[in-house]
Amino acid sequence: MVHAMIDSGATNNFIDREYADSLGLQYHDFKNARVVQAIDGRPLKTGPVSQWSEPTRMWIREHMEEISFFVTEVPHFPVILGIPWLTLHDPSISWSNRELQFASKYCQNHCLVAKVCHATDTEPIITLPKKYSEYWDVFNEKEAERLPPHRPYDCAIDLVEGAPIPRGHLYSLTEPEQEALREFIESNLRKGFIRPSQSPAASPVMFVKKKSGELRLVVDYRALNNITKRNSYPLPLISDLLDRLRGAKVYTKLDLRGAYNLVRIREGDEWKTAFQTKFGLFESRVMNYGLCGAPATFQHFVNDIFQDYLDRFLIIYLDDFLVFSRSQSEHENHVRMVLQRLRDHGLYAKLEKCAFDLQEVDFLGYRVSPLGLSMDPAKVSAVLEWRAPTNKKEVQRFLGFANYYRKFIPDFARWSDPITSCIRGKQPFRWTDQAEKGFQQLKKLFTSQPILQHPDPETLFVVQADASDVAIGAVLLQPVGDHLHPCAFYSRQLTAPERNYTIWEKELLAIKAAFETWRHWLEGAKFPIEVHTDHRNLEHLRTARKLNQRQQRWALFFERFNFQIHYVTPAQTKQADALSRKPEYAAGRKETFESQLLQPENFATLTVGNTKSTPIESTPSTPGPLCAQEIRASQQVDAWAQDQLRQGLHFPFSLKDGLLCYRNHVYIPPGPGREKALRLCHDCKPAGHFGLFKTMHLILRDFWWPKIRKDVEKYVNTCPVCQRSKTRREKPSGLLHPLPTPSHPWEIISADFITDLPPSCGFTTILVVVDLFTKLAHFIPCEGLPTAKETADLFLQHVFRLHGLPKSLVTDRGSQFTSRFWKALQKLLGIDSRLSSAHHPQTDGQTERTNATLEQYLRCYVNYQQDNWASLLSLSEFAYNNGVQASTKETPFFANYGFHPRFFPPVIETSEVPAAEDWLQELTAVQQLLLQQLDQAKEDYKRHADKHRQRGPEIKVGDRVLLSTRFLPSHRPCRKLDARFIGPYQVVAQLNPVTFKLQLPRAMRIHPVFHRSLLLPADGVRPDTDRPAPPPVWVDGEEEFEVQDILDSRFHRRRLQYLIDWVGFGPEERSWEDASTVHAPELTRRFHQTYPTKPRPRASGRESQFERGLEEGDSVMSHGPCSPIFWHCSAR
Repeated sequence: MVHAMIDSGATNNFIDREYADSLGLQYHDFKNARVVQAIDGRPLKTGPVSQWSEPTRMWIREHMEEISFFVTEVPHFPVILGIPWLTLHDPSISWSNRELQFASKYCQNHCLVAKVCHATDTEPIITLPKKYSEYWDVFNEKEAERLPPHRPYDCAIDLVEGAPIPRGHLYSLTEPEQEALREFIESNLRKGFIRPSQSPAASPVMFVKKKSGELRLVVDYRALNNITKRNSYPLPLISDLLDRLRGAKVYTKLDLRGAYNLVRIREGDEWKTAFQTKFGLFESRVMNYGLCGAPATFQHFVNDIFQDYLDRFLIIYLDDFLVFSRSQSEHENHVRMVLQRLRDHGLYAKLEKCAFDLQEVDFLGYRVSPLGLSMDPAKVSAVLEWRAPTNKKEVQRFLGFANYYRKFIPDFARWSDPITSCIRGKQPFRWTDQAEKGFQQLKKLFTSQPILQHPDPETLFVVQADASDVAIGAVLLQPVGDHLHPCAFYSRQLTAPERNYTIWEKELLAIKAAFETWRHWLEGAKFPIEVHTDHRNLEHLRTARKLNQRQQRWALFFERFNFQIHYVTPAQTKQADALSRKPEYAAGRKETFESQLLQPENFATLTVGNTKSTPIESTPSTPGPLCAQEIRASQQVDAWAQDQLRQGLHFPFSLKDGLLCYRNHVYIPPGPGREKALRLCHDCKPAGHFGLFKTMHLILRDFWWPKIRKDVEKYVNTCPVCQRSKTRREKPSGLLHPLPTPSHPWEIISADFITDLPPSCGFTTILVVVDLFTKLAHFIPCEGLPTAKETADLFLQHVFRLHGLPKSLVTDRGSQFTSRFWKALQKLLGIDSRLSSAHHPQTDGQTERTNATLEQYLRCYVNYQQDNWASLLSLSEFAYNNGVQASTKETPFFANYGFHPRFFPPVIETSEVPAAEDWLQELTAVQQLLLQQLDQAKEDYKRHADKHRQRGPEIKVGDRVLLSTRFLPSHRPCRKLDARFIGPYQVVAQLNPVTFKLQLPRAMRIHPVFHRSLLLPADGVRPDTDRPAPPPVWVDGEEEFEVQDILDSRFHRRRLQYLIDWVGFGPEERSWEDASTVHAPELTRRFHQTYPTKPRPRASGRESQFERGLEEGDSVMSHGPCSPIFWHCSAR
């Protein structure tokens, strides 16, 4: 026991180095030492913290957790628990009683929390009784890590002749699992339990989580077991074992440590146990869980070792030992004999799971005492704890359960009639005293003989299992005559994560829970277990090929049992169904399951308006309408959606106004609806043409379909606008030194200017201001580069009025920020100035990156003349602040305000309005999480930024590539807003390792050979953008092509020409055409009205065709003419 100090002012958890050394903790070094300050702000005399401890287990009575500490010299308390610990566990402190209460959901789910923990009390520790202290080595954990010797009982793995050697695939693992895998390999190599292998066999590995939260490695030996000859050594009958306990009065229960690891693999068979990991191929030298012969081998081993003790004063079932005696005096001798035999054969017990000198003990599903055997309370608690019904539906559910057993209960009608009378007729429901008496009597009868039978291992076992939205239930039955009698009942509520499982997984979880609860009867059963379920898809569990990680882990668990799953009608599983729908479970169900559905008149068609500007892409960026009626119609003909509806909807699926939803996100069937949803959340201006991360975040707010990430990734990677407009980034030289992380919003901000833009509404410059905490940005247009005083005015109008004064301002070394006026202003206001170093603007990297994102946005949506960018700033600011940030894992808008904005009418409206207190707590929690995310992101940025450059992807003849515009002439006003790449073009030849020849359009009169550095492999082409060019239309025997828009005009060799954007052709096919050949009077008129200073026809002939002006009410399409407009040519 040790005393710890809880310090709400400590920014981390600390442990004294001397105390940590006494515990034998391992240390890890920080890349940069952390300075620790006292409460007065002065650094501690002990110096900076340079190490942190590996996770260790800490107990506060029954509250257990794995925790790491900063290692330093702590003067008064060996352990200090700071803000991270308080934030994670959120304990309540009673100062008068000196008690800690852990009531948070995290503690309940992960820390095995007791109701009240006294911080000053010692933890409950199971100690070895003094009379057995001489056998301390039998309980020594380190001794158990020694490689056992070969024995005659080694685990043999005999394969079926001619069977193919199994070789599986690597399973993907999370970061914690990969770290646990590394530790497992290092630890077991050190102990000699495994060794590197060159075996032709290879089984995959995965991890399961123990109740303590630790990860346990499991090898998937299913393929190996399928070709292994079974060991027929029998497991003992539980009924025979329990019969030996008659007359016993004292009991000691022992549990072996690492039981299967105490047995070696037979020499020469080790290669068959090989398992593959990302760290290499290894084979096991000791017996593993998951091998089909392991239980029989181990039972044979322990039976032979204790042969002369069995049934006299010891019974053994696998690794569970029970020593029994008629008196206390002889019991001590019996225990000593068993412990000595364990010592002699190098076997070790797990002290924390042992119990000594008991008068009553739970063993193999029964409660054993001198009075005899009784049912384990867990077997009948599911029925005994059934709460009295509160409405007619709950009464009907209980009676449905009870009617199944009426043939076994004398005078059943006597006890059930008062209950039935509560729901007769149309009178209001009223639960009477007679009904309560009958209800309690029936529960008592259900849990006693002759209804509830003791399991008979010589008879077939039947398991009925069922799941509801909030609970699971199961009944263990055995045939007696022509009927099935219950042996045990089981039910429990689903945890919050389990409620998110699919209905298939919930039904499978019910079966798994039943098998875990009744393992002692079902494992090694004489006959194949029959599992009855009303979910037909579970019949194919053993043959399913595509399983997620959770299902794969469960499949490994089921390998220990011999069972068959049979589909039965719901009427045949009423007992389990009723247990999974008990009233106390339904009471905990959230109101969101009963949300009011919207009527059709509540829906709005989703459209995004278009402007007259022409984006640089050749395909329209505005999505078509996406409405509830269209989605509903597509769902009605979608096979997947109809299957879900036929199976009955369970959380997370629901039906809202005829629309199938997943977690309240509308399911979009394959077809045009998905294309429109992708355009809406990627292409339209409020979406911003962002990458995979932000697009996924946007689309998952409202829509869902299976494999949505794969579709979004393909859509974003093949977006022609993104390929041409986004700058490809290379890693810079030099190590990264991140700025300090702010502690709250708008404490540290950065500012920069985007200059030299073409005039737009009188503006030529943009001031970009970014908060380094939430990443919220403001884009402020300026009339030229402002002075220091004008910059201060802009800050007052656009930043100060919304967010107040910052503590620090990060800028470049522009004159606005280095002038005496600005410095004096900052000093007066108490703002710390942080200027970038000379010729290194990356100091202000946050704003530089935001600038690049803004320029990328404008490139995607600005018109050809680039004079409408000022009108796009509001939408660009919205799109940026609504896009999730990789560093914070949240959108700037949500991080700053605590909710997500809407940029299109939702298909399904929600009416959830959080209370102000809840909103404030959630916003505070979000901002505390941002601190951790920012620190982690900076470490990630530094690690990635310090890596060496890698070689670019290979380019071959026939590939399609994008061509950099870096050295190509631009006819547009501002290169900064021009496309970064054009194309894609096909590679027709490779002249040398770094020089390639491209097939360019004839209009590009440049040499078609380019260096590799100017080429970028096209990520792919969307199906809708890779269509062949439309054929010409023949008019009066001549070819004509449709004009999409007129982008520019010029005089060339004294002739007026227009730059034409053609329907169906990409930007690379734009061409200058003589005005006399362009038959597009409406588009020509609109162009000259928009740009009156551009070259135009003289006042004659042609001019009269378009100077009449557009009539009011005429419609103009931004991506095509209202009527066919053609260009006349003789050949193209």
